[in-house]
Amino acid sequence: MHPSVQNDTVQPRNPNYKDDIIYVTRYLKWILNSIGIWPAMLKGIRSFLPTITIVLSNIVLVFFEVQCMLYITLEEKDPLLRLRLLGLASYSLVSLLKYWALTMRKSRIKDCIEELNKDWKQVELQRDRTSMLKYGKIGRGLIVYCAVFLYCGNLFYATILQYAIGSQIDDDNRTIRILMYPMYSGLLDVQESPIYEITYILQCLCSIMMNAVICGCCGLAALFSTHICGQIDIVISQLNDLVDGKFSKKNCTTNTRLMNIVQRHTKILKFSAMFETVLQEVCLFEFVGTTFVICLVEYYCITDWQQNNKLGLLTYSVVLTSLTFNMYLWCYIGDLLIEKVSNIHFNS
Repeated sequence: MHPSVQNDTVQPRNPNYKDDIIYVTRYLKWILNSIGIWPAMLKGIRSFLPTITIVLSNIVLVFFEVQCMLYITLEEKDPLLRLRLLGLASYSLVSLLKYWALTMRKSRIKDCIEELNKDWKQVELQRDRTSMLKYGKIGRGLIVYCAVFLYCGNLFYATILQYAIGSQIDDDNRTIRILMYPMYSGLLDVQESPIYEITYILQCLCSIMMNAVICGCCGLAALFSTHICGQIDIVISQLNDLVDGKFSKKNCTTNTRLMNIVQRHTKILKFSAMFETVLQEVCLFEFVGTTFVICLVEYYCITDWQQNNKLGLLTYSVVLTSLTFNMYLWCYIGDLLIEKVSNIHFNS
């Protein structure tokens, strides 16, 4: 059970609110906990775990981003290879910027989650709970789809493409083992054991963290947007019941029902404003940065097609599909919210 539920003193009207909250937030909570963003009320030394996670994650992400940029600018001389590595560096930079944005808005994320918990706790009618669960299931599904596509693309890049590149022999007849992210040799020699093994493991963790950041951003948008859609459905059902009052409490007047509708609608608007504040920077980085990376990956697909590099073409095609699908999810979430908001006008 989420801590905010425990600390809320309002008497719950939904006896199943604990299970409902766990159902709609479980996967997103796992993802955001892994990068220290999900709000948690831990006591004692455990209260520092999210901060420690954020600090360590930033150190790893910044370290490999700087290493990659140093290698591209100072060590790699081939312009085509520089262009290929630019896509990786851009993808890492966009993920890092999103992570900073989430960290900066962590308190706002906590406020949104607490409001979401209160709404689940105070839902009274079964038809309203069913409507919220319907959209909660949609948000949960979007989180799963996003994670599957992102991690599949990352798996292809980390395994198949690295296998296709294989080991190389330098001018000194020394075997060069390939890493996921290039490392600038002016700082340390990563080809020696156990430095290579440690670096490879850290790079795998870095890749997992970047995907967690991207999936977490999309998951937050899906969770909050679908929750708003569920609340709008409740307002629409209340509007349809305004005159008859079949689903209202006994002795509840029309004015009282209208006042409840206005209060809920105002609450939706406030929640939407909080939601916008949380993800406004993330949306900017998503659409600008991801569009740039998609263009680069499309170029890689074209060049691999011309060079008959089937493994490279397969890998970049999977990466392109995952990035495009992630962008599609953002557009779908926005269209879903716009359509649902418009329904209030048509049903009023």
